[in-house]
Parts: sequence; C-alpha cells; structure tokens
Amino acid sequence: MFKPYLKIAWRNLLKNKSFSAVNIIGLTIGMAAVLLIWAWVQNELNYDRFYSNSNDLYKLYNKYADNNNINVWDVTAGPAAAALKQNYPEVKNAARMYWPIERLFTYGDKRIKSSGNDVDAPFLSMFDFPLVEGSRNNLLNDGNNIVLTASLAKKIFGAEDPLNKIITVDDKEPYKVTGVIKDLPANTDFNFTYLIPLTKAELYSNTWNSYSYYSYVQLQPGTAVNSFNKKLESFVKKFVPDAKTSLFVYPMSQMHLYSRFENGVPVGGKIEEVRLVVFIGLIILLIACINFINLSTARSQKRAKEVGVRKVIGANRQSLVMQFLSESILLSFFAGLFAIIIVKLTLPAFSNIIGKHFTLNFFDPILWVSLFCFIVLTGMLAGIYPAIFLSAFKPVNILKSALSAGKRSFNPRKVLVVAQFSTAIILIVSTIIVYRQIQYVQKRNIGYNINRLIEVPVEGDIDKNYQVIKTELINSGVVQSVSRTGWGITIDGSNSSGFEWGNTTAQQNNINFSLARTENDFIKTLGLTLVEGRDIDYVRFPSDSNAVLLNETAIKAMGLKNPVGKHIKQGNKTYIITGVFKDFIVGSPYNDIGPMMVFASKHWLLNMILRFNADKNIQQCLQTTETILKKYNPAYPFSYQFVDQEYQQKFTDQQQTAALAALFSGLAIFISCLGLLGLASYMAETRIKEIGIRKVLGASAVSIAELFSTEFITLIGIAIIIATPVTWWLMKNWLNDFTYRTDIKWWYFLFAGMGTLILALLTVSFQAIKAALANPVKSLRTE
Repeated sequence: MFKPYLKIAWRNLLKNKSFSAVNIIGLTIGMAAVLLIWAWVQNELNYDRFYSNSNDLYKLYNKYADNNNINVWDVTAGPAAAALKQNYPEVKNAARMYWPIERLFTYGDKRIKSSGNDVDAPFLSMFDFPLVEGSRNNLLNDGNNIVLTASLAKKIFGAEDPLNKIITVDDKEPYKVTGVIKDLPANTDFNFTYLIPLTKAELYSNTWNSYSYYSYVQLQPGTAVNSFNKKLESFVKKFVPDAKTSLFVYPMSQMHLYSRFENGVPVGGKIEEVRLVVFIGLIILLIACINFINLSTARSQKRAKEVGVRKVIGANRQSLVMQFLSESILLSFFAGLFAIIIVKLTLPAFSNIIGKHFTLNFFDPILWVSLFCFIVLTGMLAGIYPAIFLSAFKPVNILKSALSAGKRSFNPRKVLVVAQFSTAIILIVSTIIVYRQIQYVQKRNIGYNINRLIEVPVEGDIDKNYQVIKTELINSGVVQSVSRTGWGITIDGSNSSGFEWGNTTAQQNNINFSLARTENDFIKTLGLTLVEGRDIDYVRFPSDSNAVLLNETAIKAMGLKNPVGKHIKQGNKTYIITGVFKDFIVGSPYNDIGPMMVFASKHWLLNMILRFNADKNIQQCLQTTETILKKYNPAYPFSYQFVDQEYQQKFTDQQQTAALAALFSGLAIFISCLGLLGLASYMAETRIKEIGIRKVLGASAVSIAELFSTEFITLIGIAIIIATPVTWWLMKNWLNDFTYRTDIKWWYFLFAGMGTLILALLTVSFQAIKAALANPVKSLRTE
C-alpha cells in the first residue's frame, strides 16, 4: 500500500535536491540536538533510581525554625539513624555515612591515595551497587574490612585477585578486601572509591549535639511517608528536651532534581535546568520543522498543478495527504540516520561540555523503537500542515491560474518566520545574560587574596611535624605564611546557633553562624582585612584557647559595639572576641555573606594553607614544598589544591548551563538562517522572470537585493519586538533565584537583534544578489 507513496516521494526528493538538502540538514541538526538532550535528560532523571529498592530509600534531614524561616540541612546527629531503626517499625534499615576522606593505600611497593567514606555495615545492603567479587552478606561486618571499586582495585592489585588481600591504610592499619563493586555510574550523587566500616569516626562525634553524618533510611514498602514524617516532628525532643530541630526523610530519587528548599519545602534545583534544556531542544526541533513547513508551502505553486491533475484523474484528499506525509517521513528518516551518526561522533565532546561522561546504548532495542517513533513523529510534525495545505487545493482554481496562490495579505509562512527568529533571539539574549551573571559573580570581591594560595591535607606525620614543616617552608623563601584550618576555606563546613552575648534577644539567639577553626595566622595567610583587634595565635598565646574571630556581618547581626574583648557563650563554653575581619565568601558566591565565627583550636585541623611568595616561580614553590613535606612525611605522596581552582568549581553548574545555551542558540540561529536561505532561493526561482524584466528596464543589483530583503527585514523586526519583553520576563525570573545578581541591560537586546538582523540580511542578500547578477536573456528567452 505504501510502496507507491514511497516511490513517488523518493523521486520528488531526487528531483528537488536543493529543497531536500536544506530540509534534511535542518532536521538532522534539530534531531541530533534532541537526541543529545535526551541522553543527558535520561541520565539526570535516573539519578539514584537504579537500586532494586530505590522507591524505599530516603535521606534523613534536619529542620530548624530561624526567625520565621525554616532552614533545612542534610547532616545529622550520630545516634539519629540507629534511634529511628530502634523506635519505628516503618524503618526497615538505616545507615550512616561520614564525610569523604582521602586515604593512603599501601600494597607491596604500590602507594595510592583515593577518596572514600566510612559507612555503617547495612549501607551496601540498602544500596545494592553491582558486586563484582565477594558476598554481600559480610562485606563490612568486621571493623577492618574494606570494599573497593573495580578501578581502585585494579590500580592497587593490577591483574591479581583482590579478594581477601590485606592492604595497609594510612600507613597504619591492615584492612582485608572483602568485596569489589563496579565503578559508580555517572547518575549517582555518591562519589567514593572505597568504603570502610564506620567505627573510628563515631568515637569523636556520636552525640545528639554533634552533626557529622549523612544518614540514610530504608522504609518498609508501602509506608505512608507524610504520616511517618509527622511522627518524627517531636522525635529529637525525646533525647534532647530543649532541641529546636526536627527530623524528616526525603526520597533519594528526588534529591538530585529537587535539592533546593525554601522555608522547609523543596521548590526546585537541577530540575529547572533539565526543563530549560528540554524546552530549548524542543524549540530547536520545532524551528527545523518550521523550515520544512515554510519551504513546502512556498513550493505550493510548483506542486499546485500536480495536485490538480491528481484530483482530476480521481485522487482523493486522503491519498494526497498520505503522499505528502510519506515525503516528509522519508526526509525525516534520512535526517534521523544522519542525526544518529552525528550523536555517535559528538557524544564525547558533548559529555565534556556537560562535565559528565554518559553514553547511549545503541544495542538496546528499546532505544531503536524509541528512535523509530521519534523519527516518524518528527516527520508527521513537519509534514502534517503542508500535507493538509497542499491537498486542499481545488483543481478548477489551480488549473485556471496556478500563480494566484499565496497572494494573501496574511501568510502563515510570515508568522512561522517571525516565530523562528523570535525564538532564536530569546535564546541568544538568554545566553548573554547567563554568561554576564557568571562574570558578574566571578568579579565579585571575594574578600581575601585568592592567588598563590594552596591547600594541603594534614595527613600522616604532618600533624606531629607541623611546626618544623612550617618553619622550613617559611625559611626556604617560597612560602610567606602558613596556617591550619578544620576544612577547606571555600567550604561552609559547619554551622551553629544558640550563642549568647550581653542582652541577647530571642531572635539573635537563633542566628545561624558559619563556623571555622584555626591555630594561628588565619588572617595573615588568607590575606583578610583586619578591622579591629588581632589574629588568633594559639602557639604564642595559650590563653587564645577560648579566642574567636568574627566577620563584620556577625558584628552587625549581633548589634555589638567595640566587640574586641567581649564574651560569647554557647552552653557551658565561653569565648573571647580577639578580632574582627572584613567579610569573605565561604559558601555560594551567588548568595549574601552570612555571620561567621573562627575559633581557636589545636584539634581536628585537617587542612594546611600555604601562601606562596609572589616573587617566586610557582613550579619552584611547588617543588620546594614537595621536598620539605616528603622529608617529614615520606609515606605520603605530595597532594595539593589551588584555592582559586576550588573557587572556580562553584561556577560549574552555571557554566554548563551557559555552554548548553550557547551551543543550542547557535544551532537555532543556524537552522533559522538555513530556512531563510531556502525561502530566498525559492523566491528568486519563482520571480526569475520579474528580475530579468527589472534588469532590462535598468534596475541595479542593489535595488533588486533591497526588493528581496525588505520583506524579511520587516519580519525579523517584528520578531525582535516580540522577543524582547518575553526574554526580559523569563530572565528576570531566572535571576531572582540568585541573591547576588546582575542587571539586564538594554544593549543585550540590541546586540542580539542587530546580530540576527545582519545574519538574516547576509543570508537573503547572498541569494538576491546571485539572482540579480544572472543573465536576463536566459530567464526571458521563452517570452
């Protein structure tokens, strides 16, 4: 039945090669963009959904009311997970995870550092990562068992069987390898290469007042989660009567997409980027389909007589619709095949733009069924309007005057061209604003000198040799200053409230402070600006054991005047303010800086900060530092991280969004101009005799090009007028998600509009001038 339709469609494609090429190229690009986006979206939507019991897995969160706002965070107290398991039959299993720790693994002459986590034994039964070797029943039952990922096992053991082998961890303790799991997939928020039992970390912070763990809960199938969360509202008060926090569980399957909370309620997160990218992909495909519609309807004058003849000899409208749809579907199949090839070739590059490696399984039959349906639907979408439009011609009118078609004041093609370029302008302006927002925040005053600053983990013998290491580093001339902190200075690692000072109000008592700790030279090493008082120096002044530094925002929030020397209390601890420093960015650079306290401490200082000498070469500084550290910590390889690089990682998500927007904006404008070129080419073809007559009568090539361009310039002008308020509204809403944000400038719209106008003018003028320069004798010889 369909064979005659396909045969005629194939002949028409060969007969109109330029028309077919323009449509196939446009559809190929549109479909390739959608397939790439599909691969990315599929990866995002399936985050942490691949476990056999994924519907029953939850993460434990804290909720805390602070000045009429409900704050939420996912770090919990040590006893919480076990207490839930013990008190609620709805909880089938529970496990904790300690923060990531980079450890040294020694086996024979191999010494390898890798990052992983301490977890409770039930973790690997709750999260059933595919097991390569070992028995899931006893993976972490003993305190000195360890589970490795396949890649880490290969690095350590090579071709040897790792099972039951003994490796030394941190040059101290032997651990037996009881299991090997497959490397973690790209679509999980976990990021470990090893797991060991959580036995040592809990010795330090296993109290209800210390928040140090991520806690995960597996509920019984069919549990009513909302009802269960209501039970948890007063649970903490059973153990801490004056507690101001409450617990709730949140689905693991929702965490990646809906990670942003406002007033205790999930309101969005990564899902917004997913929706944006899906929308852009569909828009690009729609633009490609509009090209097909425009070119097909523009060619209606050529096909009008064909339709008339077919109807006269008995063809009904249904058969004509099928004929035209078969042509569009055949075009779509060619475009689909080319799109699959393009996706296969460009997927690695696209993965680099996204920052995550993912693939399409081309051996999956479901994928090919989906692709087939997608290609057919695309062909239907592109061809349905032209098919209905062309099949509606009346044979009497057609055969009397085929040229009368399309001379109406309202032309759907004009509407579609306006829609194409409006969309392209929206994407261009949006891309500009996203990039400007990133630049605006990157140029924000960080508050300290981020250059030539590195962080080195305090591991092995560094702690016991710290003072001599510090002295040698400074005496070498490559390091100006050294300090130690609890964690990285770009990380907002800890928060607390409940502090009191003077006449503290109830509202002030609820202020949430970012907390940090140091030993000495904190302000000097970071290059902070000291406003009052002095830096902490626990080494020279033992009385600094109770010292605390505050930033300016903390002083304002506390309402303190002349703060140096005043006391702050929390519980039974009293601290003395020794200095005040200007604000610096710790957490997100897109948000306001909050109140901060820096405490004096000699314990849990896991991070060493070095400021290199500005007069020395960076490589020389690194080599000298490595030599000194290897001298006093020979068991560990030298590892470090530049602080400016760590800070730049805070912009990764927005940079990926900007890169995607730029890529697809470019594709949108290219496809739009491709369609414009096709329309201009067809216009030149249908008006070839008119152009010849005008030339004979003395018209110049410029005047003929102007004749062609005027209509398109008008349409693009309308597109600019439509796109401007729409883009302003969309991007205003997007920017409202950022506390620290740029303004929308008028010249963004001018740049995008003029750029689009120039590209369109060049596209149309090229074809117009080509037609104007043609010899009129050839076009008029039949007259």
